[in-house]
Amino acid sequence: MTDSEHGNGKVRIDKWLWAARFFKTRSLAKAAIEGGKVQLAGQKVKVSREVAPGDILRIRQGWDERDVKVIATSEHRRAAPIAQSLYQETEASVERRARAAEARKAAGALARPSQRPGKHERKALERLRKQFDPN
Repeated sequence: MTDSEHGNGKVRIDKWLWAARFFKTRSLAKAAIEGGKVQLAGQKVKVSREVAPGDILRIRQGWDERDVKVIATSEHRRAAPIAQSLYQETEASVERRARAAEARKAAGALARPSQRPGKHERKALERLRKQFDPN
């Protein structure tokens, strides 16, 4: 591989996020960047911003927020093991995501009913909603 394919050159952040397999398409990466879900060193970035090895990115996808260090750059989307070699997630980020996943799992077990509400339960829910409805 040449230096621009996998190495130390600078690459647009949307291309890098796509090549590192954080997003399935470049347009999804672009939308995330424009929506403020990707930060470089704590600052919002534009799609055309270039990343280089050593940069720290914060990427929010759904419930998860990752802090990753750019190890190498690539303009091409390759196999997953190669894509994973482009970055390294910080230990604090891994621990934070694990704690958040456990909290979501614990909360989900309490909040989710095992079946749909019946007639009486549904009417009780409607009464409750009307009680707290501001209209």
